[in-house]
Amino acid sequence: MAQEVKTLELTEELKNLFADDILETEEFCKQVTLYVKKEGLKRILRYLKEERGFYHLQDLCGVDYFGQTPRFCVVYHIYNIDERIGLRLKVFISEESPEVDTITDLWSGANWHERECFDMFGIRFKGHPDLRRILMPEDWDGHPLRKDYPLRGKEMWRGFREILEVGFEEDK
Repeated sequence: MAQEVKTLELTEELKNLFADDILETEEFCKQVTLYVKKEGLKRILRYLKEERGFYHLQDLCGVDYFGQTPRFCVVYHIYNIDERIGLRLKVFISEESPEVDTITDLWSGANWHERECFDMFGIRFKGHPDLRRILMPEDWDGHPLRKDYPLRGKEMWRGFREILEVGFEEDK
């Protein structure tokens, strides 16, 4: 119960400090979500880490709301271990300009999360030190977790065709 009170107090504090950047707050299943403008996201995250002890980035992931505007969302789960408070922040991103600032300078562990989000959804993270594919081959066409990506892919991947043409070493 004490964590719930702390979380609600923190939410009110954030709404006062970042009134221009927080669009909405929501509580569901005892977890608070802050919907924030992408221009203010990094300011809020920096404050939460440096001033409020949210040293743990639990997760960062993308969501495709195909057919809606804006289409994409990046979700950040952060945690204050000492106070046992978790927060979720969501930032919506347009299909025309699917990018948001990197947070690798705040949490180095965001590196691979951002690369996965880029690889699977095509969301770019401005200022990322090494934004390239992490799961799919470099020459892969498209972003497989987008809802308009064909279930069977677009075509057979060039690398797989080459393997079939050359054959496997065991077959020789």
